[in-house]
Amino acid sequence: MLQTDLSKFDTEGYVAGPKLKVLIWFFFNYLIMDSFFPWPYKLKRSLLILFGAQVGEGLVIKNKVRIKNPWRLTIGKNCWIGESVWIDNLEDVAIGNNVTLSQGAMLLTGNHDYKVSSFPYKLGKITLEDGVWIGAQSVVCPGVRCESHSILTVHSVATKNLDAWGIYAGNPATYMRKREILT
Repeated sequence: MLQTDLSKFDTEGYVAGPKLKVLIWFFFNYLIMDSFFPWPYKLKRSLLILFGAQVGEGLVIKNKVRIKNPWRLTIGKNCWIGESVWIDNLEDVAIGNNVTLSQGAMLLTGNHDYKVSSFPYKLGKITLEDGVWIGAQSVVCPGVRCESHSILTVHSVATKNLDAWGIYAGNPATYMRKREILT
């Protein structure tokens, strides 16, 4: 078995933001956003804006939501962020209008390059266009773009871009069928 010295772990100069800002956000994130207490949505929205997020009107943000760096987050109008969602945004995350992140969904903008002994970060922006629905306990991986009105179903993992109006399922997620909205 090949042994590798992981004592050389290196984030290659990645800095989340000013240390004091990161520390203060850690406490607000823990006490208000990641809390079981049902803080008002408007308070959570205001807190995100205070820390640099761009947030549209009509945000519903439930309990136990974790957001790593709000200053790297854009959320459109009329979005729903369900219980226990984790936005692990080491890179930018852009969420369009009328987007739903169901319970336990995870937006993961970073990973590590396991092929390099220093295990550096591999980061990628995530974009969720208008009308996207990310199902419960699904994962959107670094660098993925979910195009307009696409759906990632429950427990699925998006490792590649999702085409507009497509429904995707599985790990890794594959195209299942076209999304149709009945009126």
